[in-house]
Amino acid sequence: MKWTDSEQIGFALYEKFPDEDPLTIRFTDLRERVLALGGFDDDPKASNEPKLEAIQMAWYEEWQDNQ
Repeated sequence: MKWTDSEQIGFALYEKFPDEDPLTIRFTDLRERVLALGGFDDDPKASNEPKLEAIQMAWYEEWQDNQ
């Protein structure tokens, strides 16, 4: 997975943290969680606020759909 794979990352984060509201996670913590995902293989320095926001929203959609 790369930083641009927001939907795939969002789903992986939902599977790993199904009970956590993604909107309560700070971007610095979100970045660390993405970097720790199995299958994530991108430059840590390539993250930025728009990419993290897209990931957070994809995770939020998964979370909302399963509440």
